[in-house]
Amino acid sequence: MDAIVAGDTAAHEAARPSLGVRAMVVEDEPDLADVISDYLQRRGFDVEISRDGAAAVAAARVQAPDVVVLDLGLPSVDGVEVCRRLRTFSDAYVVMVTARADEVDTLVGLSAGADDYLTKPFSPRELIARIEAMLRRPRRVVAEPEQTPLSAERRIGGLLVDPAGREVHVDGHPIMLTRTEFDVLELLSRRPGMVFSRNQLLGELWGPAWVGDPHVVDVHVGSLRRKLGDSATEGRFIRTVRGVGYRMGTGQDRR
Repeated sequence: MDAIVAGDTAAHEAARPSLGVRAMVVEDEPDLADVISDYLQRRGFDVEISRDGAAAVAAARVQAPDVVVLDLGLPSVDGVEVCRRLRTFSDAYVVMVTARADEVDTLVGLSAGADDYLTKPFSPRELIARIEAMLRRPRRVVAEPEQTPLSAERRIGGLLVDPAGREVHVDGHPIMLTRTEFDVLELLSRRPGMVFSRNQLLGELWGPAWVGDPHVVDVHVGSLRRKLGDSATEGRFIRTVRGVGYRMGTGQDRR
């Protein structure tokens, strides 16, 4: 089973009580699907397996999973298209799994709405750690004195961010964001004068235990900018601080 790290099995880990969290594993390789499912079940997840992309989308409409482990290389409908379809009705966390280390595949998968990715071969323990880190959101709820109150609406030029309703409007028009895109925007808008490095964003949003490519932040920011009608050069809402990271803009184009 070349998609799993040798010797990394769940055989000796005691099963935990159900968390009431639904996970869907979309994987056409039976052995790998079973191993991932076994790990998730032992961690207390309620798991469904789907081996076909179109069937997975249909099942997700009924089952409303909280997290989806999605193989990129599915037959008939690939993982990127499955993710795009999921994003039309679901805000489940999506972890894309790919056998190809090609950066283009990774970027395309994340721009389609995936929250994270892993390249085969990988350790199921790392997969579980990534999922559990995502599910620990929302982040801490105690605001520091200089912060904008966490539940208050924030207006930045034509941008409206509503943390309580998890809604975003630009110039009066609603913008549909993934969970991760909203979390990035919400964090930046909470401290509009602060520059966040990639590692700070990862620590706040993915948790300090997260291990992976820090450039995943850049992909989510790029997707977020496109949806907001923003750009890296104009920086109306999200501005790049070269060599450091990102901060909230003023809502005005750069002069």
